[in-house]
Amino acid sequence: MKFVLALLGMVGIAILGGIWPTTAQAQKYPTRNVTIIVPTGPGAGTDLLARILAARLSERMGKTFVVENRPGAGTIIAARAVVQSKPDGYTLLMGTSTPLAINATLHKKLPYDPATDFTPLALIATVPFVLVLNNELPARSVPEFIKLAKEKPGAFSYGSTGPGTPFHLYAELFSSMTGIRMVHVPYKAAVAGLADLMGGRLQVMMTDFASSLPLIQQGKVRALGVTTKTAAPAAPGIRPIAELGVPGFEASAWQMVVAPASTPKPIVDKLHAELKAVMAMPATRDQINKIGLVPADTGSPAELQAFVKSEIVRWGDVVRKSGATVN
Repeated sequence: MKFVLALLGMVGIAILGGIWPTTAQAQKYPTRNVTIIVPTGPGAGTDLLARILAARLSERMGKTFVVENRPGAGTIIAARAVVQSKPDGYTLLMGTSTPLAINATLHKKLPYDPATDFTPLALIATVPFVLVLNNELPARSVPEFIKLAKEKPGAFSYGSTGPGTPFHLYAELFSSMTGIRMVHVPYKAAVAGLADLMGGRLQVMMTDFASSLPLIQQGKVRALGVTTKTAAPAAPGIRPIAELGVPGFEASAWQMVVAPASTPKPIVDKLHAELKAVMAMPATRDQINKIGLVPADTGSPAELQAFVKSEIVRWGDVVRKSGATVN
């Protein structure tokens, strides 16, 4: 009997020994700088959003949250870097619906599983996009642009931030729903594509407001419509594409902070609570609105995991409908 009790005591100590270090580690976390990897170049909405969060988290948690841009390969470079990092809470991804949902169907071969290789921390924002044209094009409305593009199939080029990104997928969806044909030109950053749009090397682009709103306001590009069902808060005067000749058109991205799978639960819970507190701050929500995004109310990490799985299914339908694919 004494032997059994002693054995049980040893087992209990072993179990507690595995729990307490993790809990203590979470209480001290972070003890050094944390990196937030961004799958886009500087100046895009995802980059600006990550910098807003990084500044707030640095203030609250006492260590610097550093934003690191790793654009390329349709967000795969950044996503793979986070998946392959140590799951200790010191490398996070400012994820979007592209690496976390769209890529699952778009890519025939994907070096990670978005449903299982990440642990969601918080849903941050949704992202309306806008259809913009080079000012030299004679089209001044969605129907006029569709008519012009049908008269000149393949003559117009559109820019994106890479295969599978909303910049690419929404343009392909628009093309498939309207029967037009355009040439895809990928860039590493939205600002580079917009520079070529203004310069006339591109004629059209589906882009986020963070990158394009100042240019729209200054009259440097022409906005025709937004991709969401309702007007975007950042530009209430621009009507939805669905109301302007393409009924049923709807597409919006989302932004979520995630960590590698197997990140200790106490650290996941701490980051979730801190991000939720940051998103509850009126100043944070105001900053997000100003860059053309719409602040979101996050669910728990478990609820977000289910959300990601449902989004993989939803975006799978959109990808197949658009006809887009990457080998």
